[in-house]
Amino acid sequence: MAIYQMQIKAVTRGTGRTATSAAAYRAGERIRDERTGALYDHRKRTDVLHKEIFLPSSLEGSMPETGWARDRSTLWNSAERAEQRRDSRVAREFQVSLPGELSAEQRVALARAFSRKVADRYNVAVDLAIHAPRPEGDPRNYHAHLLATTREVTPDGLGPKTGLDRSGGIRSELGLPTARQEFTNIRAQWAELTNAALREANVEARIDHRSLEAQGVDREPRPRLPWAAIAAERRGQRSEVAERIRDAYQQRVAARKEKAAQKGMQGGAKPSADSTPVKPEPRQEPPLPQDMDSRRRQAVQDWLKYRASLERTGDGQGSESTPRLSMDEIRRQAVEQWRSLQARGAESQPSEAGRRDHGAGRDQEETGRARDTPGLGDE
Repeated sequence: MAIYQMQIKAVTRGTGRTATSAAAYRAGERIRDERTGALYDHRKRTDVLHKEIFLPSSLEGSMPETGWARDRSTLWNSAERAEQRRDSRVAREFQVSLPGELSAEQRVALARAFSRKVADRYNVAVDLAIHAPRPEGDPRNYHAHLLATTREVTPDGLGPKTGLDRSGGIRSELGLPTARQEFTNIRAQWAELTNAALREANVEARIDHRSLEAQGVDREPRPRLPWAAIAAERRGQRSEVAERIRDAYQQRVAARKEKAAQKGMQGGAKPSADSTPVKPEPRQEPPLPQDMDSRRRQAVQDWLKYRASLERTGDGQGSESTPRLSMDEIRRQAVEQWRSLQARGAESQPSEAGRRDHGAGRDQEETGRARDTPGLGDE
């Protein structure tokens, strides 16, 4: 069935990324970054089904003047030169899942229609790349990457920042909606375009950009696993991150079932015979502080709380059966608590394999590896 999936991400220098590497990676081309001298060569990619650059409709007739923007290397090197700050946002990406129920031609038409809408809405250049599913992934996972400039396109080059990439104060002065509302609007437009394409293809499935709660669907959203966890499990390794995410998801599902059962009992409804009992959620211990100074402070606070409880017991506020401990016994218990904290802290340190799995989730564009970001259906 068709699913709704859209990710809106920023390509920023603060995270070590560049627009040139992102464009070369998604289009499967060779681009040299003129600012840094780095070379990104991804011509070995075989999963790029379609690639195309879209300019605003108002500039479609000015081919000689906008020829620079139709060349992928020139366009994204211009985007890099236009930004001066070390943490500048050099591009914005819209990653969408294309319905597997559509044919190859229909998927391309849908992605092109959305690219045209984004280019006209923000007056930017949009670099479209459609990717096929990974061999080891879901065969329905066709998806598209729309890499858009953060500055408006003019015949003379890149102009001011787009409304989407301006600060909240400037957006308010210009009478533009908030960034949150703008993201909601663009998500709704993708849903409308997709549903229109599904109707034209005589497919009954539909997608909805709204949350499950807004749709009136009483279930927990499916958990999302990071790419590092997926890659580790595909290599046959254990991923503690994936296990924690799945455990948390099962706990939310159990809590929702328990809440529904309690409401049914309060309303006079009897539980069904085939309903399975829901186990209470296990008690979650508070997370340990990460540094030793914080752990020392935590141990002292635990000791002071314990002493305060003893004083309250002596004043008649506690249980009369609780024995009064000597100062030596208090010191001994505090030392035991501190040693326990040290042991737990050592166990909580990330292993070498965990650090490798975490590093595998970073964007591999800068290293020149010909591997794509995870497909939408795999995440």
